[in-house]
Amino acid sequence: MPFAYDDQNIFAKILRGEIPNDTVLETEYTLAFNDIEPQAPVHVLVIPKGPYVSHDHFASEASEAELVDFMRATAAVCRETGVTLEEGEGFRTISNAGAHGVQEVPHFHLHILGGRSMGRMLSKD
Repeated sequence: MPFAYDDQNIFAKILRGEIPNDTVLETEYTLAFNDIEPQAPVHVLVIPKGPYVSHDHFASEASEAELVDFMRATAAVCRETGVTLEEGEGFRTISNAGAHGVQEVPHFHLHILGGRSMGRMLSKD
C-alpha cells in the first residue's frame, strides 16, 4: 500500500492539538505554521488537514475543495510573509516524498522558504 498514512506522525498530532505550533494561517482544509528549525528567515510549513502522505497522494485523492483551499492558502502565506514577487524578492517551495526525497514526516507538507537567496537547488552529484 504506497499511501499508508501514519496517524501518529508529528503533523497529525499538531492537527489534533496534541502538540502546539506557531500558526501563520488556518483555513477549513489547511494549516500553515512556522518551522521549528527554520532554514531561512521565512520558513513556513503548509499542510492539508486530511491524511495525505505525499504531494502525488494529495493531488490524486484530495477533493476539489481541499485542492483549491491548499493552493489559495499557500498564496496567502506567501503574501502574509512578504515573499511574493510583488512584496519581496521571491521564495522557494519544496515538498519531499519518500526515501529518495528525504521526507522526514510522512504527512504531505510544503515548505515555503524566503527572505534571502536560496542558492542553487541541487548539486550535480
